[in-house]
Parts: sequence; C-alpha cells; structure tokens
Amino acid sequence: MRSNDGIMIQKYYEGTSRIINLSIEIGKLLGIVDSNYLRKPETQLRRENRIKTIQSSLKIEGNTLSMDQVSAIFDQKRVIGPAKDIVEVKNAITVYNKLSEFDPYNQDSYLEGHKMLMKGLVDDAGKYRTKGVGIFKGDQVAHMAPPAWNVNNLMDNLFSYLTNSEDNLIIKSCVFHYEMEFIHPFMDGNGRMGRLWQTIILMQENPVFEYLPIELEIQNKQEEYYSVLSISDKEGLCTRFVEYMLDVMKISLENLIAEQSKTLNDEERLTYFQEHSELQEFTRKDYMNMFKTISSATATRDLKKGVEIGILERKGENRLSKYKFRK
Repeated sequence: MRSNDGIMIQKYYEGTSRIINLSIEIGKLLGIVDSNYLRKPETQLRRENRIKTIQSSLKIEGNTLSMDQVSAIFDQKRVIGPAKDIVEVKNAITVYNKLSEFDPYNQDSYLEGHKMLMKGLVDDAGKYRTKGVGIFKGDQVAHMAPPAWNVNNLMDNLFSYLTNSEDNLIIKSCVFHYEMEFIHPFMDGNGRMGRLWQTIILMQENPVFEYLPIELEIQNKQEEYYSVLSISDKEGLCTRFVEYMLDVMKISLENLIAEQSKTLNDEERLTYFQEHSELQEFTRKDYMNMFKTISSATATRDLKKGVEIGILERKGENRLSKYKFRK
C-alpha cells in the first residue's frame, strides 16, 4: 500500500488471474513474432508505426497535429500549425530515433530523455520538479502528486524495483509506467515520458516493441486509460493499470501480426496456422480468427488448396466443414 506522503511500501500490484492469462497470451504472440521474423518489421511498416506512436502519444497530451502533418515533419517538410505542437513533434522524433541509445535502468539516461523530449517547451527540462503539483479535472483535483521533497526518493525506489525485482520485464514496464505517473516527477511531460520509458523497458524483452504503436491503442482507449489510473490511485495498487496495459499490448501485437499476414501467400498462411494453432480440428472461422485481414473467400481458397496439396483433411461440407492437418 501507499501512505499519504507518498512513501512506498514495496507492493506495487497484486497478481490476478487476468494478469497471468494476459501474460501467457502475450508470450504466445511474441513467439509468433519471433518465429515469423517480425522482430524488426519491414521498413515502411516501421516508419508508419513510429509516426503512429508519436502522433498518438502527443495527441493524448493535447497536440493538435494530424497523422499527415506528423508524417510531413518526419520527412523534414514544413507544416502549418501551432509552434508548440510542431516543437513537440520534432522533439519526439529526435527521441524515438534514438531509443536504442537509452539505458532503461539508469536515471541519468531517463532524465536525458525528458530533457530531449521537452527541449524548448519547459525551463526545467531534464530535472525533477521542486514544487508541488496536482492534476485537475475542471475545478476538481483528480490527483495530488507526492510532495516535491520526496520525488528523488520515490524515483530511486522505482528504479531499484526496475533493476532488482524478479517480476518479468513486461510486468515491470507496466508498473514503472503507472508509478511514474503517480509520482509525477516533472512539472510537465510526465504522460509522454511514462509511455516512452515503458517502450524502452519493453525493448529489452523483445526488439519488436521499438516499432509497436502501443500509444495508438492507448489513445483508442483513452477514457479507460485515465479511469484505470484513477482507480489505481484510489486502491493504492496498480493492479488494474497493469491489466489494462497488458490488454493494450496484446491488441497491438495482434494488429501487427494481422498486418504482416497480408504479405503471406496461401501455403505460408497454412504453415503459419499449423505451427501456431493449438486446435486439433478447426473451421474456416477458426482460420480467419488468426488471419483477421483476409476475406472468407480467401480463407476458403486457402483451405481448399491445403486439401488439394494433401496437407489437410476435410470432414463435412460447406459451413459445416472441419479440417485437420495430416500427420
């Protein structure tokens, strides 16, 4: 639990069946990523996903620039828009292009990340706050951060957890994201730093996270994002936030795999399904659940091809057909 002055007792979350199940599903999806060489997606997809990441993370903080405008800045073209918004995007592009240079366990590296991200936007970029800060919704205080005198201590504890805890890195990244938001160590830029540093932590688990636009899914579920932050504040544990972030990661990984499956031909999809489905028998619907971007006609042709080349057996006709792979 957490005391009123913000001093941490070292229990950040409770293990729940949902956390366990989501962790298992993410592990399976990362297995698919690795076995299909998706750790580093194709160049164009990497570029698109980075733009989505930057635009989504900044939009959550009120940046008004569109995906097209961010893309133009990414290509070093001039755009018309609020000067502050343009600076935010340029700073984020600089930081995200140097993700692999940051050390997720090092506070100096963390502060350098904030300095780069907030350059020209705040006077104290790269420094922990020395004043009290609260988050307001209208006239109501939504969150009163711990006092400034305790920020260094709380961040030391958080980095100690990150370095020394036996939790897996995926869980650690979620805990770090939430606890950093709770501590609110900077006067500004806390939200984007929480999302940035979670990505940097996750990259130690699997390189695919460098190009996974988790921020886009957070933006798509933004109301829930703020809701679970508030619930975790009230409960004194970040269990709900960990569950939320694991679900966001799962969706992001599924979308990446679905996007990449567009480039597979029929025999490659059949092999992919055989290697990654645990079903002994399956229907066309089961097949389409793995390849969410293909049409029912394409699925039918794939399965027919599988029967014709002798790798599938079929029982029943039409919609009642069931398939299994020959041993």
